[in-house]
Amino acid sequence: MRDPLLTNHPDSLPRPSLERVQGETHSPILIFGGTTEGRIAIDVCEQAGKRFFYSTKGSSQVVEMHHGIRISGGMSSEEIKHFCSENEVRCIVDAAHPFAENLHKAIAEAGLPVIRLQRHFPDRKKGVVYCSDWTDAVSKMSSDSIHCLLALSGVNTIAKLSGYWQHHKTIFRILNRAESIDTVQKNLFPTSNIILYNDDNTLPSLEAEKQLMQQVGCDAILTKESGDSGGFMEKVGAALELGLKVYVVEHPQLPSDWIYADGRHTLRRAIEHAVPDFFPLRTGLTTGACATAAAKAALLSLLYGEEPEETQFALPDGEHLSIPVKVVEPGKAEVIKEFSDDPDVTRGCRITAAITENPLDHSRFLQGKGVGTVTLPGLGIPVGEPAINPTPRKMILDEIQTLSDKHFDIIIEVENGEEIALKTFNPKVGVMGGISIIGTSGIVSPLSNEAFILSIRREMEVAHAIGCTEIALVSGKKAEDYVLNENENYNENESIRFIHYGNFIGDALKCASDIAFEKVTLAIMIGKAVKLAEGHLNTHSHKVTMNKAFLKDLCMNLPLGNSTQLCQQIDSITLARELWSFMPPSFFEAIRQCCLTHCKTVFPDGKLEIILICDEQQ
Repeated sequence: MRDPLLTNHPDSLPRPSLERVQGETHSPILIFGGTTEGRIAIDVCEQAGKRFFYSTKGSSQVVEMHHGIRISGGMSSEEIKHFCSENEVRCIVDAAHPFAENLHKAIAEAGLPVIRLQRHFPDRKKGVVYCSDWTDAVSKMSSDSIHCLLALSGVNTIAKLSGYWQHHKTIFRILNRAESIDTVQKNLFPTSNIILYNDDNTLPSLEAEKQLMQQVGCDAILTKESGDSGGFMEKVGAALELGLKVYVVEHPQLPSDWIYADGRHTLRRAIEHAVPDFFPLRTGLTTGACATAAAKAALLSLLYGEEPEETQFALPDGEHLSIPVKVVEPGKAEVIKEFSDDPDVTRGCRITAAITENPLDHSRFLQGKGVGTVTLPGLGIPVGEPAINPTPRKMILDEIQTLSDKHFDIIIEVENGEEIALKTFNPKVGVMGGISIIGTSGIVSPLSNEAFILSIRREMEVAHAIGCTEIALVSGKKAEDYVLNENENYNENESIRFIHYGNFIGDALKCASDIAFEKVTLAIMIGKAVKLAEGHLNTHSHKVTMNKAFLKDLCMNLPLGNSTQLCQQIDSITLARELWSFMPPSFFEAIRQCCLTHCKTVFPDGKLEIILICDEQQ
């Protein structure tokens, strides 16, 4: 056998080598894919920037990978064991099709930790005949008077259903592939009863499925409980609308000791747990996710006397996550916000939820200690309400509705929240007396730039809500003081609000454009300005450094009599602020104009003024 190739082209894929992959010391993750879930697993593992294996039985699925090693060909349990041993695989991600029963069995027998990336299976539909397996399906269909069956269960089920189609008219729809045609011929199934279709990676529509069923003239269909990504609902929905009988083979049950994930966030967290050193940084949970888990545990204890050690709840994207909880007393539970690699001031804090039934026609959030109160409009929360953002509110209320149709008072508390809030942007956006319960995804990305950018947007939304038509973007307090001291109109104009952009100039301007401010004043110091002038809208020193070649080119293009001498001086500086000591005013105006040109690409419609702060040389 040849070694697996670092390639994505399906025609060049060999059967998996059972020896160590040449040139690789180890790859701790082996993904079994070939599905939509397989693509998701690839995307998640690519975030680590490390090698991983991606295995498919066939070679038809084309995927894009930078760090993944593509292998193809079926493996027995012993071959999986040997491959994993030789290549130091420590965890298997099973993202294969739900009905890949032989593969699931081989993976289970390999003896390694397994994370199952499971697709979502819709709730059972009324009027559908569910079958435990293919034998059960043959038995139930044989006992019914069916004139014509349309089998939408795939080519690999022809052999499993031979006991039925040999005695009853059956039409199979199969994928138009050479191996599929071979399977039909090997099983001696009549090719006249085959409908071929091409895989264009799009799910069949309800109307297209109805048209097919009417064209065939079937009075029953058979399909697999393949989940949302298999077009299950379209097939079943079309048949039920036409009044056809529907048989569904249930998806096989998998081992209870596997770790189960149902999306990107939960898969990454499962890998972080199983292989702690795979990702360079760990994800965390938002305060909203922690409050949701605590609220659900509190309600479980209040309604049913349960004291769960962990609680499962839904993230906003529909994924389901379980985290540790502690019931303090009936109707009250707490969560310790876990530590991640995000510099989050709420890491390790205690978040408590207390729930009591109320006689109203709606549930409501009451003020809790350590959670701030909203004092300004623009946050999507009424003034005077506890600062629990809309997404966490919905998450909590959704979990309550899954357990009870009654209404409740909900109090969220955060230990030391008043002190923690002083380290946040809360006072600037009008949240007083504590922190906000936040989170749009439930997950905190490590060292999350998104969290900082979101805080910029929130501050702008508040400014717009209180009537500000223009804002001043500044890199920090020093820049803010400079603008105030040098420009009297900013002191006099109360409709202008100062917002700190850190290094995210482009993102801040994009937010201002989205919110449609009439004018933005950008105050920038020379160190950031020389980077922005070259086109870098993120000016963090880890992202970009001062480019002396760019500065010298700018200098040489100006009508200066001593450009060569000035370029020599540029070569000698170590800090951009030194430019103030020898460059003429026209050079700084050229820097400012370059900054203006690049900033207009993300703030194209409003008036944009750039102030170059010139006191850094002091």
